[in-house]
Amino acid sequence: MRRPSRGSEAEVEERRQAALRHVAEEGEIRIADLAGRLGVSVMTMHRDLDNLHERQLLRKGRGVATAFPNLTMESALRFREHVNMAAKEAIADALVEEVTPGSTVLIDCGSTLFPLARRLAGIEGLRVITNSLRVTYLLAGSPVEVTLLGDRFYEDFASCAGPQARRELKHLRAGVAFVTATSVSDGRLYHPVREYADNKGAYVQAADRAVLAVDHSKFGRTATHSYGDVSGYDLLVTDAGAPESELRSVRDLGVAIRTGEAGVRTPRS
Repeated sequence: MRRPSRGSEAEVEERRQAALRHVAEEGEIRIADLAGRLGVSVMTMHRDLDNLHERQLLRKGRGVATAFPNLTMESALRFREHVNMAAKEAIADALVEEVTPGSTVLIDCGSTLFPLARRLAGIEGLRVITNSLRVTYLLAGSPVEVTLLGDRFYEDFASCAGPQARRELKHLRAGVAFVTATSVSDGRLYHPVREYADNKGAYVQAADRAVLAVDHSKFGRTATHSYGDVSGYDLLVTDAGAPESELRSVRDLGVAIRTGEAGVRTPRS
């Protein structure tokens, strides 16, 4: 007999993300208690935790789930790549409209841009410059010509950042730069690592047009290093869940906004 559906793939992943947050916040939690918090059976919770354990995002033991000591929600790339996937896909649909065949494109290392990288693989005559090892892998085997910026490698972000990358960018020119932000609050930009904050400014300076890609979860947050505001960008692309109060601050700084809708192509602002 076929078992009833346990939800769509997106719903299951969202529940796993919620479970990971609980474990990361508490350090260790009983699996039965976690199942109760999330409103699922203990068996379903075991399956979810088995998946997270296999992805090396937590440790699953006898009756308990335990966080790795170095897990942070800001920098665990394996976790972030699968967060808010519907929003990131909608954002990518809007971003790809900015790309012209035969042009040179700069791509930042944030996971918000990974769906865009997949779409770029099919665009003719494209040259991509990036500091992201993950973006490079996503374009491997495609006709796209890829240049990987070099500098200190940060394993948590699977990318390079530092003064050498900024020096390289001074000698490069792109038609458009796609940049992400870890945190945006009242139009100001923040990142937990100083070198990445500085790199983002260099991306903007190296392109004729700069596009900031931010999913709704990044708004209303701050991080250790502030690096100016959104006014240096020509366009901000986000998803339908972005808070209106934060978007108002962006508009007040003179930046156009495009909102990607899942499965819908949106007109340009």
